[in-house]
Amino acid sequence: MSALSNSNWDRRTVLRAAMGLAAAGGLAACGSNTGRGSGGGDALVQYFHAYGEAGTEQAIKRYAKAYKDANVATQWITGSNFESKLFASLLTKEAPDLFEFHPQIQLIKSGQVADLTDIVEPVKDDFNQADIASHTVDGKIYGVRMIDDPQFFFYRKSMLEKANVEVPQTLDELLEAAAKLTTDKVKGVYLGNTLQAVIRPMIWAAGADTLNDKNEPAYHTDAVVDGIKQMRKLFTSGDLLLGAPADYWDPSALVQGLTAMQFCGMWAMPVMQEALGDDLGIFPFPKVGDAGKPSVYNGGWSMFVNAKGDRVDEAKEYVKWLWIDNKEYQEDWALSYGFHIPPRTSIAESADKLKSGLPAEGVKLFNEFGHFDNIGWTQAMIKATEDVFADAVRKDADPEAALDKCDKVVNAELKKLFG
Repeated sequence: MSALSNSNWDRRTVLRAAMGLAAAGGLAACGSNTGRGSGGGDALVQYFHAYGEAGTEQAIKRYAKAYKDANVATQWITGSNFESKLFASLLTKEAPDLFEFHPQIQLIKSGQVADLTDIVEPVKDDFNQADIASHTVDGKIYGVRMIDDPQFFFYRKSMLEKANVEVPQTLDELLEAAAKLTTDKVKGVYLGNTLQAVIRPMIWAAGADTLNDKNEPAYHTDAVVDGIKQMRKLFTSGDLLLGAPADYWDPSALVQGLTAMQFCGMWAMPVMQEALGDDLGIFPFPKVGDAGKPSVYNGGWSMFVNAKGDRVDEAKEYVKWLWIDNKEYQEDWALSYGFHIPPRTSIAESADKLKSGLPAEGVKLFNEFGHFDNIGWTQAMIKATEDVFADAVRKDADPEAALDKCDKVVNAELKKLFG
């Protein structure tokens, strides 16, 4: 498989922009086969962000073509602003009938996404129950998970052996390892160009959480403050790769020898294995502080139906056909273009590619240390924690003050959403 695309788009973390639906301008048609945007007015239109793995666009269009009950046109949206194009389009008559995104409660509260309980309920027990929980509000299921994407550190075994470095078990040890692994040609570790991908893994690894089960902030703890201070120390150490040609989701930094350790996702594992063979290991985000525990963020993508569209029932039928009934395509999507864990238990259990070696280790970390999206953790909250890292890690603001600022945004959002 060819290397992932070299765009600098952080495409795998929950998307960047704050969620104000009116914040973006109009949508230009992107890619081919664009349905409504190119005169195909009779087609159901689906939006996908541009995956980096080779063959993904062709696969999604191949599935659509195989559907006999309606024409389905795909907008394959390239560039760094999928979410702004998606949410701008949802305000117009060019809005898609269905689209991929992540479970977030404001989509439900605003009536933007359709209730899919009737199509998911009959097979609910065959889904990873954490995926069902992350898409459920008041007993109703909104969205169908297509793939789960665990994220962890990949490392070059030979580089650690040469530097006499053990696999880090704590964030302190990660900093020490990065220092020992850094040479004049290689940096010790790469966390992506913005560091945004590791914010939630670090919060969880500190024994904290984004929200608790009462939808109250749970991230502002002493251990998280200590973690932020350690991240600042790493950022200024000279041991962190900064300004790499591609962001964390692309395996090129590790494959090209720019770094000894890289935070990335399981989707990149086949490309890394092809390039590095057995010289490749993985470990979770290491624990932060004594009360911490290693963590793995399970990102991924889900399919939603636009409840404000005029073809809701037809769109639901297509979602049911592809993402509920058609296990052959679900397996193909999860395992043929990079490695993703199928959210359907029956498919995951029969997936031979994930049963041995490094993929099996990835599944083990996913099961043991995995954290899934919290549907109450919204785009504005995500942005607020990114601002904490921007201020306190990349600049030198006081972590407590940065978290206080974050608290104001998060509490205002929570009040708006939950009263």
